[in-house]
Order: sequence, then C-alpha cells, then structure tokens
Amino acid sequence: MSITRKQVLQSMTGGTVMLLIQACGGGGSSGTTTASGGAYGNPMPTTGCGASGAEISNNHGHLLSIPSTDLSSTTDKSYSIMGTATHDHTVTLTAAQLAALKAGQVVTVTSMVTDAPVYGSHSHNLTISCA
Repeated sequence: MSITRKQVLQSMTGGTVMLLIQACGGGGSSGTTTASGGAYGNPMPTTGCGASGAEISNNHGHLLSIPSTDLSSTTDKSYSIMGTATHDHTVTLTAAQLAALKAGQVVTVTSMVTDAPVYGSHSHNLTISCA
C-alpha cells in the first residue's frame, strides 16, 4: 500500500497540532496551567518564565512553566508543577508577582503542601525568573 503526499502532510499536521496543544497546557478560565514541559518532554517555552532543577528546592522532577501572556494578568494565576514527578503541587502567583516577573525581577514562592508516597508531606520553594 502506498501513501500519498497529502496523507503524509495530513499526518504530520495532526501530530504537530497535538504537540502544540500539549505544550500550551491549560489556561482556561480557572487560570490553571499544566507544566507540560516536563511531563511530555517538551522544552520550556523561550518566551515565558519558569523554574526547574535547582530553582525548585529539593526537586524530584517538578517543573514550572508560565506562558508569557500570563505576565500581563490582572488576576492571580495557579499552576501545576508536576513535571515528571509522581505527584503534583500547585503554585499560585499574584498579579503583582506576575508583573514583577514581566519587569525582569526574580520571584520566590512556596508551593502548596502535598502528601506524597516516598516523599511524605512536603512543599517546595521556587525561584522564578523570565527567559
């Protein structure tokens, strides 16, 4: 069976759309964004902000990715930092903290406490900066 060029292009387009959807994360009216960069192996967006590795205290796979469009938000935003970890935490940034990130400042926040197998009840300190 032979594949046509049209079928190949349609197949590639479908795959690209799926990757873009995964990379964009949530962002619905609740303001919650999934940190899909770590969960799906996609790189952190270069036009956003975030934290990973040593920027997240006692990190064991967590990742924070903030879309650059959120930096102009006038409301607080909450983000998942699950990344490749086996459990999730939520981080909430105030509108003032988002504005500080937009102005090039570094923001430090603490995640919500999660009771996770192996790690127990814990939170993480995040040092966030824009790319």
